[in-house]
Amino acid sequence: MTTSESTAREAPATGSLPPGRPTLRGHIAIMRVDHWVKQVFVLPGIVAALSDGTSDVPGGAAGRIVFGMLSVCLVSSSNYVVNEVLDAPSDLSHPVKRNRPVPSGKVNVRLAYVQWIALMVLGVGLGFMVNRPLGFTMAALWVMGCVYNIRPVRSKDLPYLDVLSESINNPLRMLAGWYMVGTDAFAPASLLISYWMVGCFFMAIKRYAEYRDIGDPERASAYRKSFAHYTLERLLVSITFYASASMLFLGAFIMRYRLELVLAFPLIALVMAVYLGLAFKPESAVVNPEKLYREPVLMTAVIACSILMAVLMFVDITALDEIFKPTGLRIRS
Repeated sequence: MTTSESTAREAPATGSLPPGRPTLRGHIAIMRVDHWVKQVFVLPGIVAALSDGTSDVPGGAAGRIVFGMLSVCLVSSSNYVVNEVLDAPSDLSHPVKRNRPVPSGKVNVRLAYVQWIALMVLGVGLGFMVNRPLGFTMAALWVMGCVYNIRPVRSKDLPYLDVLSESINNPLRMLAGWYMVGTDAFAPASLLISYWMVGCFFMAIKRYAEYRDIGDPERASAYRKSFAHYTLERLLVSITFYASASMLFLGAFIMRYRLELVLAFPLIALVMAVYLGLAFKPESAVVNPEKLYREPVLMTAVIACSILMAVLMFVDITALDEIFKPTGLRIRS
C-alpha cells in the first residue's frame, strides 16, 4: 500500500471544516495565481484572429492583449476561489487536497466570498474596458464557473457534464484571445468546437488519473460525486470519444479555412499521445497541469507543435491545394 493510499483510507470521508487561523497567504493561495499559466490557451485565439485576414486590426492591439489577459486571469481566479470554498468539505477525503488553505483552516470563508465577487467585478469590468465582446466573453466565463461549482446545478458532480462544462472554458478563452485583437467577426464554429473537445480530452485524462490514484471507488465518490458513475473503462472510452471529435472538427476547420495546418497533424497527434501516456504514471502530472512543465518530452512536443502551427497560420503553401483538390469521386444521391 502506498503512502497516499494509506492517507486516503485514514482521511475522513466527510466532515465539517476544522477551525484554523486565516492568513493573507491563504487568501492569495486560493486565487491560484500559479494556475494563470493556463491562460496560454488564449494565445491560439490571438494567432487565429491575426491570421484571419477578413478585417483590419485596429491600433492598440498590444494594450488590449495585455489588459485582456489580466481580465482572463482575474475572472479565472474568481472561479478558483469559489471552487476552493465549495470543494473544501469533499477535499477532506483527498490525501493531498485536504491540506489546501480552506479545508486546513487558513481562509476566512465569508471573506473568501467577498474576494470571489470582487475578482469577478474587476475581471469582467476590465474586459468591458477593452471592448464589449471581450466583456461578454468574460461574463460567460464567470457564469460557467458558477454552473460548474454552485448548486442547484453544480455540473462538476454530474458524470460527463463535469468534463463538458469545465472544458467549455477552452473555447471561451480562445474567443477572449480572438476579441483582444479587435476583430468584429465571430471565430469559426469548427475551430471552437475542436478546441472544446481537446479540453474535454485533457480533462477526462485528469479524471482518469485521479480515479486511478485514489484506488477505492467508495473513497473516490466521496471526494468527487461524478466518480460514483465513472470506472476506468468508461473514462478511457470517453477519452477516445473526445480525441476523435476534436480531430474531426479540427479537420473540418483545416479543410475550409487553413489547409496548411494539415502538416501539423503528426505533431498534434504526438502531443495527445504523450499526454495520454502520462496518465498511466502514478501521481501523474496531469492531475496538476500547472506542473506539466516538468515533463520534458511533452514540453518539447508542445513547443514544436505550437511553433509549427503558428508559422502555418501565416505561410501559404499553394502545392497543398493541388494535393488535396477534389477528385472525380462522387457520392451517389
